[in-house]
Amino acid sequence: MNRYEALRREVPEWFRDDPGGIRILTDPALIRDARRRMTTVRPGGDGGPLGVLWARLRAALRPVPAGVVSAGRYLWYLRDPVRFPDGRLGLYDRIVPPPGSSPGVVVLPLAGPEKRVVLIEHHRHATRSRHWEVVRGFGDPGATPEQNVARELREEISATATAVIPLGELHPDTGLLGHKVALYAAWVDGVGEVEQGEAIRRAITVTPAEAEEMVADGRITDGFTVAALYRARLSGVFGTGAPGGGA
Repeated sequence: MNRYEALRREVPEWFRDDPGGIRILTDPALIRDARRRMTTVRPGGDGGPLGVLWARLRAALRPVPAGVVSAGRYLWYLRDPVRFPDGRLGLYDRIVPPPGSSPGVVVLPLAGPEKRVVLIEHHRHATRSRHWEVVRGFGDPGATPEQNVARELREEISATATAVIPLGELHPDTGLLGHKVALYAAWVDGVGEVEQGEAIRRAITVTPAEAEEMVADGRITDGFTVAALYRARLSGVFGTGAPGGGA
């Protein structure tokens, strides 16, 4: 838990408590109790007296890990000891960005005077399938949003933005992720080679209406892409020309 305690001091806003919400425990005795409770929980029943005895032994010898479970370049996996509003103690998993990182960006590329939407066919490891998506990526530490937008466009579709419009912020999954991403529309000067090393097969351009039809019929299921298209529609991007007379 030493790394976890250091993180609490470094990023206190990640551990603030909200009255009536889920409280993060700090008392060592309560933390031990929360870990023991999670270790003794047996899905599908208690397994009888022998199962209870084994669960208690397991709780004593190998309690469920808590604190910083893993820490990578882009994601930190935390398991917080908590007290729920009904008084129960337990552990709650969440994934947060590394301390000091900048927010990720989601970029809706628009090409040509018709504002054709650029979509990439991206194989995703988590789903083991391909998805139609807009451009996106994690933020580099210390980088501005505009720098992250430019980098992602260059890396994924070999494009340069001639104009960029903010579309607001988005929390991708409030039940698990502590991340916040910034949404943008970007007029681009064209589409070049795609980043095959990231399992991007190809890029296509469609009209805004065709992109929205792909959402409606289920060809687009990626939440970031749906959000970017929706925010662009609400912001009037599809009904205006490119800022500054760009593409």
